[in-house]
Amino acid sequence: MKIKRRSFLTRSAPLALVAGIAVPAGVAAQVKTAGERTTVFNILEYGAVGDGHRLETRAILTAIETCARAGGGTVFVPAGKYLTGAIALRSNVNLYLDSGAMLLGSTNPAEYPVYSSPWPGGAKMISPLIYGDKLDHVSITGRGTIDGQGHAWWLREWLRKPRRRVPVPEATPEERAEAMVAIQNGRPRLIHLSHCRDVLIEGVTLTNSPFWTIHPIFCQDVTITGVTIRNPVPSPNTDGIDPESCRYVHISNCVIDVGDDCIAIKAGKNAVGREVGMPCENITITNLTTAHGHGGVSIGSEMSGGVRNVSISNCVFDGTDQGIRIKTQRGRGGVVDSVVASNIVMRNVPAAFTITAFYSRGDVNSIAPVDAGTPRLRDFRFSNVVARGSRTAGTITGLREMPVEDVAFSGLLIDADRGFSVENARRLALCDARIGVAKGPALEARNVRGLELGGIAPRQVAAGSPVFQLENVQDVFAHGCNVPPGTTTFMRVSGARSARIALRANNLARPSSAVALVDGAEPAILSQP
Repeated sequence: MKIKRRSFLTRSAPLALVAGIAVPAGVAAQVKTAGERTTVFNILEYGAVGDGHRLETRAILTAIETCARAGGGTVFVPAGKYLTGAIALRSNVNLYLDSGAMLLGSTNPAEYPVYSSPWPGGAKMISPLIYGDKLDHVSITGRGTIDGQGHAWWLREWLRKPRRRVPVPEATPEERAEAMVAIQNGRPRLIHLSHCRDVLIEGVTLTNSPFWTIHPIFCQDVTITGVTIRNPVPSPNTDGIDPESCRYVHISNCVIDVGDDCIAIKAGKNAVGREVGMPCENITITNLTTAHGHGGVSIGSEMSGGVRNVSISNCVFDGTDQGIRIKTQRGRGGVVDSVVASNIVMRNVPAAFTITAFYSRGDVNSIAPVDAGTPRLRDFRFSNVVARGSRTAGTITGLREMPVEDVAFSGLLIDADRGFSVENARRLALCDARIGVAKGPALEARNVRGLELGGIAPRQVAAGSPVFQLENVQDVFAHGCNVPPGTTTFMRVSGARSARIALRANNLARPSSAVALVDGAEPAILSQP
């Protein structure tokens, strides 16, 4: 389905339209026509003061519009603090923040127009602080800072939805009612670009975003590099970078420390996302450093239009809740495939890897008919990963009607409380891995068909636990594995549906029992030299 390009903004307050961009009434009349040819437009020349108290929206918009009318160039924001409401960007305009420059987002909802979401149905949403629609060659660069002053917006959200872990000051009924009105159309994103081509965001520091920080949607050729994003914990839904249904996205050399996912790749939700059918594809993420946040790099859970061809490399995740996280659920539909992650270091990341079709929880033993709402997860490769201080090495949880398919791990060094847990999967390889766990086996697998275990040398497993614990598995090939001292069982196999297990060239000198067959598993399923 083709997406109908809509006018980006509508608002209840009067607007003037300047070359197709919605700006506050009165600005259009003040736009200057450049006398001499110039490509640099200093906002001070258009009335900005930079004292951090006076509202500067009009001056900034006038400079942007003048730049666009002159054929493009740079809108220069010099050192100083500039309080502003929503800012509309234009094609061929570079918004440049000099060192010491700071844009401060207004906390007054009246400074943010209400617009229709670009998704079909057009839900009403509050304007982002900086936005653009249907633009070409647009950029935000420099060494300055954009501060969304999100604290006021977060407080309103917490007053609306109290949370046990967040201390919220006592509020009167009037204050709570005011908070409800202030965020009835949500909270503003910091930067939101829709249907744009050739986008560059470089060098700037982004902080205290009221909601998602950088959100390109339906964009192509997006480069985000050298950006620092800091939204303190706790801060609700303050994702770092969320490319949604975009093509050719390059994210590099960024530092992200936020209250939600550091990077979340999305492609629409449920039937609407499937109807539009625009995947997020050809995404490169490299040289990323993250701290805190729910996930270092997440895919989903809004992935109904599909996510494919994602490369993640040379990253450090320090203290995020999860490292690589792929999440969906029944009803989403869509396909996530061809994801590669390599050269990753994780420290104090509770869950190093998570691939789940139960993002909203549910009974993993349940089974449902396969239909348009059935999501599919397949073709993932993870290599050269060091993770220490994790609670779990990783979890893979597929649907019984649509197992996770074709996942390969190699070159792992992981120390965790618990090892890998895999349920409902097809064709899984875990090779060349050094895994140390304090509780349970290095790997638990249930309802898995096609399992390769190669060159695994566990640093330790819990006393009394096998190295591998398998239930109702078929077509298993374990080869070249070693067993840590003190282990009594190499592999424990259970379930009447277990079949075709081959062991080759494993070092089983230490275990007193190489393989334990229990709960319906028959000796005939084993093949050993």
